[in-house]
Amino acid sequence: MIQTDIINAIKANNPIIIHRHVNPDPDALGSQVGLAEAIRAGFPDKQVYQVGSDTGNLSWLAQEQTISDDVYKDALVIVTDTADTPRISDTRFNQGKMLIKIDHHPNDDAYGDLTWVDNDASSASELIYDLIAASDGTLKLSDQAARMLYAGIVGDTGRFLFNNTTPHTLQVAAELIKKDFDPTAINNQMNTVTLAQARLQGYVIDHLKISPAGAASVTVPRTAIEDLKLADDQVSAVVGTPGRLDIVVAWAEFIEQAEGGYRVHLRSKGPIINTLAKAHNGGGHPLASGAKAANFDEVIQIETQLDQLVKDYSTSGK
Repeated sequence: MIQTDIINAIKANNPIIIHRHVNPDPDALGSQVGLAEAIRAGFPDKQVYQVGSDTGNLSWLAQEQTISDDVYKDALVIVTDTADTPRISDTRFNQGKMLIKIDHHPNDDAYGDLTWVDNDASSASELIYDLIAASDGTLKLSDQAARMLYAGIVGDTGRFLFNNTTPHTLQVAAELIKKDFDPTAINNQMNTVTLAQARLQGYVIDHLKISPAGAASVTVPRTAIEDLKLADDQVSAVVGTPGRLDIVVAWAEFIEQAEGGYRVHLRSKGPIINTLAKAHNGGGHPLASGAKAANFDEVIQIETQLDQLVKDYSTSGK
């Protein structure tokens, strides 16, 4: 059983270094730091590190640690919530003696000496809870670990609105909130936006194009982001905005990047969109994916393809 193999690897190794993906969301941090806290609680004498880029506007949730290259010698490295190696934050992830992948995205890049991928899980944080539960007390669900895992699950389920919320997801959440932390504070923090982010949401609605089939798209130029004095990690607050409209079935947001090209957020209420994302240097979940557009011509191409996906979905009777 893969969970047993991972637990045995954690028992046998010291130090342990945990990575997650670039541009972290709550599940990236929740699974990474939640696992780190569970190991620390179960093995107080082990050296456990959480590493990666700055956590940006999620600094209220967790902070990363800075370690030197020599710490990787003889280290167990675990990567959570990261589908492929180019997205792992901190390229030293392959410098340890053993590498483990724990993820819930499609396993297109099966890296690692041990790989545990479950597409049916709501989040990587849900998987980390299951790992703790399978450890027979070896890993400890501390208050700090529970707080992180709850935040990760709330983030990836859209506060339990998305269809990846299963009975097991709610059972896990119920167990987590028995611990000593404030789930309401986490919910409120995730629901809070700055005035500039709210104004960007207004920009998205004002500039949203919606096809007769229900495919929506919007391009957010660099000038709009700079005029509002938003950092790149604050722009993600608008990702779900088009989905609140009743006539929108699926949508694409094209965020112009400072270095050129566009970061593409794809979301859907039904049509499968990760195949479209994979065709444009991306990937992800069936209803929530990311991609890249090199130029405006590719933006137009993605818009056209998304509209066709929605049309095909509508005519299929689903």
